Amino acid sequence: MAALRLIFILVVFLPIYTGLPVFLRGRPRGGMLGRPAISEKFTLPPAQYVTQRLDHFNDADTRTWKQRYFVNDTFYQPGTNHSVFLMIGGEGTADPIWMVTGQWIKYAQKLGALCLQLEHRFYGESHPTENISTDSLQYLNSEQALADLAYFRDYIHTSLKLTSKNKWISFGGSYPGSLSAWFRLKYPHLVHGAVATSAPVQAVLDFQEYLGVVKQSLDTAGPNCNAGIRNATTMIESMLATPGGVSKITSKFKLCQSIDVSKTNDVANLFSTLAGNFEGVVQYNKDNRAFEGAKATNITIETLCDIMGNESIPLAVDRYAAVNALILNAYGEKCLDFSYTGMIKELQQTDWNSSASEGGRQWMYQTCTEFGFFQSSGLALQPFGDHFPVNFSIQQCIDIYGSRFNKDLINKGIARTNTNYGGLGLKVTRVLFPNGSIDPWHALGVIKDLSPEAEALYIKGTAHCANMYPDSNNDPVQLIFARGVIILKIQQWLLEDE
Repeated sequence: MAALRLIFILVVFLPIYTGLPVFLRGRPRGGMLGRPAISEKFTLPPAQYVTQRLDHFNDADTRTWKQRYFVNDTFYQPGTNHSVFLMIGGEGTADPIWMVTGQWIKYAQKLGALCLQLEHRFYGESHPTENISTDSLQYLNSEQALADLAYFRDYIHTSLKLTSKNKWISFGGSYPGSLSAWFRLKYPHLVHGAVATSAPVQAVLDFQEYLGVVKQSLDTAGPNCNAGIRNATTMIESMLATPGGVSKITSKFKLCQSIDVSKTNDVANLFSTLAGNFEGVVQYNKDNRAFEGAKATNITIETLCDIMGNESIPLAVDRYAAVNALILNAYGEKCLDFSYTGMIKELQQTDWNSSASEGGRQWMYQTCTEFGFFQSSGLALQPFGDHFPVNFSIQQCIDIYGSRFNKDLINKGIARTNTNYGGLGLKVTRVLFPNGSIDPWHALGVIKDLSPEAEALYIKGTAHCANMYPDSNNDPVQLIFARGVIILKIQQWLLEDE
């Protein structure tokens, strides 16, 4: 097994994004676990590659490609019965920093585990096809990804001469959390147990509950926050009704161009993007992502709600604009690009060197064909208005990938996903489902025990994938306790035979 080598992680400059929102379909740029952009020394493993089949379900298709993975064998002694930990990659570049830090590494050190991370097909440097055209993306789905995991597991098992006593435990957060649970569901003979963190296992077309959790999470900072957002939304609606108001909105919110209110998709995109300022902060509130170079980690629910409750700024719309300015500055954006046409044009790009290839186009495709997860404004009690209904997301699928990607196709894909995996009623054993109460994705996750062998771990006051990150001096007691529960559960599983 390749030894670890010392390399330097320098500040990196990500591609320039001109039309894509910072937060799109619940996914920040770079994926749920972002790329490091800090100037520190880390001991990181080199990339390795395994040859995978393009289509695992068509024996007549013999095409293959190279899938990237990483190994940390620091704690593992060959010839022992120690376990194998598998971190499942998701809708972004597989970040090797996870091979040297995070809670799973602490667990591995304690248990002497071999650590592996497999990058998801069509993300990062794992390119199964020459481009990401709609035709190519037919090979991007969770079933192919699970088959990749199964082949990779057998490949490592054989090449390292492991035995049945080397029990595999899978880990994943967000979509990879779902994959972790589904890997155990579909290939129980290959993986002994699974930790499925912040896993949205229920596919749904209209994920209006997302903003419901955002509202509840903002309420933890006091009643003025949501009231201020609601008042600001009402004021924006009124201002957009007059030319003078449009001019003020353009200036206050630093729009890249003046908005044409006759273009309903532009208006919808504006309201959706402004809501996204809050969605992203809530989803990752105080989750200690700073170690991997994530931006705006110091911006919390309290930060935004302090602005929305700041009475020294008389108008709610100006407070809302101040939040927008804060987020733009944090991500180095000069203006707010709400152009629907611009966003669609970027997401139609099919070259691996395009900005869309960092994962936005691929993740959108998966939502349009398998999951839905459309975070709409359909819930009446949320404060962000009703300007981005579920049909707005459906139209994006049609405009990006073609007319056949309509509501009927999306609904059939969602139904198939839930039939295939079981949704919230999946039947699994030795799976643990950690979820945070602040995280909007918990609305589609397992927050109550499914059985004595498929338990929920509901962590109050924590956000998306919080239990996976390295320790912080600011970690709440309930998060510390939950991390202890996870290692105890893994130890329990390892004592059990099949």
